[in-house]
Amino acid sequence: MASRHPFLRVNAILDCGPRRLILDRPLVMGIVNVTADSFSDGGRFLDPSSAIAQGERLAREGADLVDVGGESTRPGAVPVALEEELARVIPVVKALAAKGIAVSVDTMKPEVMRAAAEAGCAMLNDVNGFLAPGALEAAAASGAAICAMHMQGTPATMQAEPRYGDVVCEVRDFLAGRARELESAGVRRERIVLDPGFGFGKNFAHNVALVKGLGAIAALGYPVLAGLSRKRMIGEITGRAVEERTAGSVAAALVAVQNGAAIVRVHDVLPTVDALKVWAALR
Repeated sequence: MASRHPFLRVNAILDCGPRRLILDRPLVMGIVNVTADSFSDGGRFLDPSSAIAQGERLAREGADLVDVGGESTRPGAVPVALEEELARVIPVVKALAAKGIAVSVDTMKPEVMRAAAEAGCAMLNDVNGFLAPGALEAAAASGAAICAMHMQGTPATMQAEPRYGDVVCEVRDFLAGRARELESAGVRRERIVLDPGFGFGKNFAHNVALVKGLGAIAALGYPVLAGLSRKRMIGEITGRAVEERTAGSVAAALVAVQNGAAIVRVHDVLPTVDALKVWAALR
């Protein structure tokens, strides 16, 4: 008999403002990096028309959400000026949202959050956990779903020498605290998603422990997003270069879902969607 997933159920809803996503199966979030320096596809979709076309393609392949980011958060990344990030992201959000695609916006800046909400985004996805001044207020006012992530340090420093006593407990407690702060700011529980932040201030052992401990985070009662696609840990396990990590990434997504993730954030949407269909049918 299949084991019960710690979160997915027929009556679970993710409130994304004007739309609702039903969490009775794992959701797939496709990645569109409108950046020059992202670790996997930096520069490929910097032109807005290319980014829009990529978002449309990912939606056709089965992405439930398309995550658009205008500032790289890879280790060592340099911050992008506000006006540059707005110019990269907002035209893409408007175009995809107008086509009925659920758009997530990956940003740490409250100003971008507010502009993205006005442009019709379905989710705000902040690797900084909505810690910046004004971020909680922007999240609450947006009406969109809210994904808060754990990161130790900043993208520029996070991989220098990450340290934890118990990484699962510390990440879980941080995310529980951010969820409480979001709810206190006026974000309804049904709008909140939590992300343990694989590779964001974590070494290989930390990432492995978090994959195994996803159930403890899902037990907080919020859907958990797992972003393992093409990351360094996949390369460390397989010995493959970034562009050769599709199979390893799909395998990691399946394990993450099995262990408690309700949403997986991926570059390779079509093979992930197919693999999850098989997982659901055979589990």
